[in-house]
Amino acid sequence: MYEQDSLSALDAITEAQRIAFAPMLFQTALSLRNAGVLAYLDQQGKCGATLKDITENSSLNEYAVSVLLDMGLSGRILTQREDCYYLARVGHYLLHDTMTRVNMDFTQNVCYQGLFFLEQALKEGKPAGLNVFGDWPTIYPVLSQLPQAARESWFAFDHYYSDTAFNAALPYIFASRPATLYDVGGNTGKWALRCCQYDENIAVTLLDLPQQIVLAREIIEKAGFSHRINFHPVDMLGEMPLPGEADIWWMSQFLDCFSPDQIITMLSNVARVMKPGAKLCIMELFWDAQKFEAAAFSLNATSLYFTCMANGNSRFYSVENFCGYLDSAGFQVDERHDNLGIGHSLLICQKKK
Repeated sequence: MYEQDSLSALDAITEAQRIAFAPMLFQTALSLRNAGVLAYLDQQGKCGATLKDITENSSLNEYAVSVLLDMGLSGRILTQREDCYYLARVGHYLLHDTMTRVNMDFTQNVCYQGLFFLEQALKEGKPAGLNVFGDWPTIYPVLSQLPQAARESWFAFDHYYSDTAFNAALPYIFASRPATLYDVGGNTGKWALRCCQYDENIAVTLLDLPQQIVLAREIIEKAGFSHRINFHPVDMLGEMPLPGEADIWWMSQFLDCFSPDQIITMLSNVARVMKPGAKLCIMELFWDAQKFEAAAFSLNATSLYFTCMANGNSRFYSVENFCGYLDSAGFQVDERHDNLGIGHSLLICQKKK
């Protein structure tokens, strides 16, 4: 989809202006949504509503509503016929589509202020934008310390993309009837819980940073699965030895949090301790394995979150490059399953013989 420049000169200069004023359009869309304007127009349907009607049914004055409506027209969020405004298809999805809402909240509450420092992050290889929340080297150990809106939006974003893929991946993971599974980078424990609910005989150990283990342990205890899920606090880039008894090593949306060299180092460490016959199962979003251009666009945009806010040196990778990292770490890909959930790929690997 990216091999040719298919835009005419007029379309290209129009697109250039949309990029130049993209922050204004984004904030307009967010304000129209949050002020209830989109919802009100949705309720009016084909009847539409005048500026006066919209103002009377929003929390904003007529001036504020008018500038938003004008930009909403330019952004194709709304349409206008005579004195009435109507919700366009773009506006419909801004209001009703869960994926769009999750993406917008993540952009606004986690990324927007910090992206001002993107150029600095690119030059330094550090998440310079994270300074809007605190003086931390990376975002991962301090997720629980983010402001509430940022924290909630981060987890909603993470869980939205993983949850549907989890259901699709479970049959592949349990096809070999594993007895033990290591959930590496287990986050809040959602995958560990899903495994225990799927197979009553599986024993899971969650491997993650100590700070994240605290949060996951609390959630798992409340769910009543403490007797089947163990915890191994570890920094996968540190010097602590890894356990090696698992039949399955599971990593979901984990390795995109690291640079290529770090990925190879961690996977090489895993390869050294894996028992014979064990499998490495990696579920990731690869931008070049997507069915739709909008999906590739979203992933490449989210890579800049990693650059500016998360750690300064990771991203959503292409599957071609990622398989090269696996090869360098001593693994071969036995199975590849694309388009799980919203767009995940599952790689089932074993150590090269």
